[in-house]
Formats: sequence, C-alpha cells, structure tokens
Amino acid sequence: MTRARERAASAEVLDPRVERSRAAIVAAAMEHFLRDGYVGANVDEIAAEARVSKRTIYNVFGGKEQLFREILADALATAERFSRDVSSALGTTDDVEAELRDIGTKLAKAVLTTPIVRLRRLLIGEAERFPELATDYYERAPGRVMATLAAGLRRCHERGLLHVENPELAAEHFAFLVLGAYLDRALFQATTPPPAEDIEKRVQAGIDAFLRAYR
Repeated sequence: MTRARERAASAEVLDPRVERSRAAIVAAAMEHFLRDGYVGANVDEIAAEARVSKRTIYNVFGGKEQLFREILADALATAERFSRDVSSALGTTDDVEAELRDIGTKLAKAVLTTPIVRLRRLLIGEAERFPELATDYYERAPGRVMATLAAGLRRCHERGLLHVENPELAAEHFAFLVLGAYLDRALFQATTPPPAEDIEKRVQAGIDAFLRAYR
C-alpha cells in the first residue's frame, strides 16, 4: 500500500473523541434551537450546554447555520429509514391489513413522539430565511414518505390486495387517517406527545376506515 493510500485509509477511521464531541454538540443544538428558535440561538450557550469549547463547534461544524442544517439532517435520516422500511414491506406479503397497521403505527410514532414535529414547526418559521432548506426538507422527508406510500399502495393494487385507482390520493388518505388532528395540533400548539396507547387506538381506527374505502 502506498503512503497516499495509507493516509487516505487512516483518514477514514473516525476519531472517537471527535465523534463524541459531535454527538454532544448536535444533541445540545437540537434542544437549544427547539427551545430558543434560530434567531435566539447562541453558539456560546450551545457550547456550554454541550460542554465543549466554542472553537470546537466552529472547527467541527463551521457556525450556527451549519448546526441548524445538521439537526434537520437527523429528521431527514428518520424519514429515509421509514421510507426504506415501507419500500421493503408494503405490498410484499398477502397480509396487507397487518402491513398497513404496522406501517401506520410506525409512521405515527415516528412523527408524533420524536422531535420531528417541533423541527417542522421551527423550519416553517424559518422558511423565508432558508427557502432552499425548507424545500429540500419537504421533498426528502414528508414528500418522500408520501411517494413511498403511494408506490406501496400501487403494488397492493396490482396484486389485487387493495382497490387503489389513485395511489397518490390514497397515500394522502392513509397519512391523514393515522396522523390527522394530532399532527395539526402539534404544529400549532406546544403540547406534549400523545400517549402511545392513544396513538395506537387512532391508528387502528384510521386503518379500519382506510380498509373500508380501499379493500
């Protein structure tokens, strides 16, 4: 192995101290932005909450805007994982009802019991400041989830498991039935996440209604 390749290989090995600092900064920045908003966020305070130096934040991320983009990346990763799960599940077995109930529960809990709703609310408030970031987030998070749901429902229709003439519209119906008023309320009110059992009851009722329409 040449020296150049050795240096490249060693660069790929992440320094655990840097990774620990990075994780601490992202966690502190997440809570800080959600609490104080983008304008009110302060890098000095984030550094103190993460127990790192201000210089470390600038060395690792580059500044407040880069930190803001980084916390949104976590929400994008959640949406991408969910989309992969849907792609590998919906319409691939004969028990479409069980698939829908499982996917609906995972979707509702992913959106309602994690910081995702609070991040959406924060990004909506900053959409004029970061229009390209808001557009990218929509396309890669809720937009991708909806497209993946539509593709799965189209497979169900093609296999004769459901009667879905318009998969995109059916995906919208599915999402609203399992999220519905909970999502609207969370976007406008700083409420605590609903209990898991309440989410599950709403999901089951929503899937029952969906199946009555598309069975």
